[in-house]
Amino acid sequence: MSVKIFADGAEKASMLKLYADPRIQGFTTNPTLMRKAGISDYEGFARDILAAIPDRPISFEVFADEFDEMERQAERIAAWGSNVYVKIPVTNTRGESAGPLVKRLAARGVKQNVTAILTLDQVREVVDALAGGPAANVSVFAGRIADTGVDPLPVMKEALRIMAPHPQLELIWASPRELLNIVQASEIGCHIITVTPDILNKLALIGKDLAQYSLETVKMFRNDAVASGFGLA
Repeated sequence: MSVKIFADGAEKASMLKLYADPRIQGFTTNPTLMRKAGISDYEGFARDILAAIPDRPISFEVFADEFDEMERQAERIAAWGSNVYVKIPVTNTRGESAGPLVKRLAARGVKQNVTAILTLDQVREVVDALAGGPAANVSVFAGRIADTGVDPLPVMKEALRIMAPHPQLELIWASPRELLNIVQASEIGCHIITVTPDILNKLALIGKDLAQYSLETVKMFRNDAVASGFGLA
């Protein structure tokens, strides 16, 4: 498959294990994942991870809500390593566009991962802001689009078309819901997909013979019935 797989998480042991896997070409984090992992020292965690993983892209997100403070945090985070991409949310919590901030940071050479994008209007604005800047990611939450009952494939294909004139920009298929999403992302030419450990654990199933998989499933049901001691008089 042509799509690059980035691991999504914030647990050091898991990240280091995945770092040893050549299929994993980068990493993404966010404050929610860090909170779930029990991290309280943001910079300490980030620097520790970067010391262990110095040569693959890693995204760390700003956590302020005011754009001037986002800008200060972004500059500081960017200075932690050449492989760092600064995650900037597409808006703040009041729905105000981060476009002007993204443009300023791009003009100063900050590599960004603009996140939480769900609409094509947002894609257009972000691409305009990143145009002419350094390498950057446009992170479209395809899984969340699908959660609303909307097929994300047309959205992702159009996002790729919008981004095509800017080869330094890469589209991320974010928040995948199943292994099939990796195949779909690869088939449409999406650059990157962020994948959680539960989906990564299923990678070996790609290309598996379905008749054999059916037989294994039948055996599983039978073995569990026997182990449970089920019987009908």
